Amino acid sequence: MTAKLIKVVAWIGSVALVAIAFSIGSRIPFSEQWPLYEALRTTAAIIFAVVGAWLAIVYPDRLRLSLGNGDRNSPAGQRFSSLFTPIANSTVILCLVLIIGVLVPIVRQIPALMSHIGLLRAFSFSVLTGLTLWQVWTVVLTLIPADQLKSQADREVTHVNTMNGLRGLGSAEKPRKNADQE
Repeated sequence: MTAKLIKVVAWIGSVALVAIAFSIGSRIPFSEQWPLYEALRTTAAIIFAVVGAWLAIVYPDRLRLSLGNGDRNSPAGQRFSSLFTPIANSTVILCLVLIIGVLVPIVRQIPALMSHIGLLRAFSFSVLTGLTLWQVWTVVLTLIPADQLKSQADREVTHVNTMNGLRGLGSAEKPRKNADQE
């Protein structure tokens, strides 16, 4: 499958899941939905913290620069941006969940809205489903920079080993022991 086809299938699947969530959501009380919102909030906070730590460790100098400075088209700038996207996504998701947590008690006090409780539950469950899918995608996005960093480290080790081999020196990477040698 091409990347474009995968993207189209993912979007269609996501829209279908949100539509299904809306159609069944009216039967799911908010008291059963709220623990899922809390789990989403926790996941978003964890991703925010972990990726933020990665940024601070891997790109400390880049963090000192304002976001408008630096070459975003450079490989380091692209990796920085790929780490920043999950933070931005998780921040938005976290804010939306926090706002929903405040809005629900307010909505419960408005009799005109409470007469449409089924519709409100369906809307809430579809929002929860959409935010969860977005957070799942964000979690997947956190793997991309890690893979890029590993690939870069592997290329550097290969380069050093090649240069050391040409110079008649040893390998930069220590040979790994197998289970029989331990």
